[in-house]
Amino acid sequence: MTDLSNQRRLAASILKVGRGRVWFDSDAAEEIEAAVTRKDIKNLIDEGKIKRRQVKGVSRGRARLRDAKRSYGHRRGHGKRKGAKGARHPRKQDWVRKIRAQRRRLRELRSEGKIDASTHHRLYRKAKGGEYRSVAHLEAHIELSKE
Repeated sequence: MTDLSNQRRLAASILKVGRGRVWFDSDAAEEIEAAVTRKDIKNLIDEGKIKRRQVKGVSRGRARLRDAKRSYGHRRGHGKRKGAKGARHPRKQDWVRKIRAQRRRLRELRSEGKIDASTHHRLYRKAKGGEYRSVAHLEAHIELSKE
C-alpha cells in the first residue's frame, strides 16, 4: 500500500477523530490515493470507503461474572479481606439501622393509639439504652407488659 498519510490526516480532521481511528477500505486504495482534496475525502466517506473506527472499550463481562459470584458468597474468604471486621461491617451502622427501625415502630404504635405518650416515652428511653435487640424483641416486651 502506498503512503496515505495525507489522506489519513484529512479524513481524521473531517471525521473529528484521531488518525488511529481512521479506517481505509483496502480494496479502494487507488481511489483513496487519488483523493487529494477534502471534498474527495468526503465523497469517499459517503461511499463507505473511509470510515471512523469504533472506540475500544473495556469489557464489563468479567466484572459482571465476578459480581454474580460474590452475590452468593464466593470470592469473599479470608484471603480477599483487607479491612478489619469493624471496618467492613461497622457496629455503629448496625446500631443506627436497629434504633431507627425501633423508633419508627414506636411512632407507628403511638399514632395508631396502641400505646399512650407516657408509655411511648418510657419505651423510647429503653430502646435508646439498648434494651431491645430488634423490633420483634421490642414488640414482645410490649405484649408481655400488657398482660
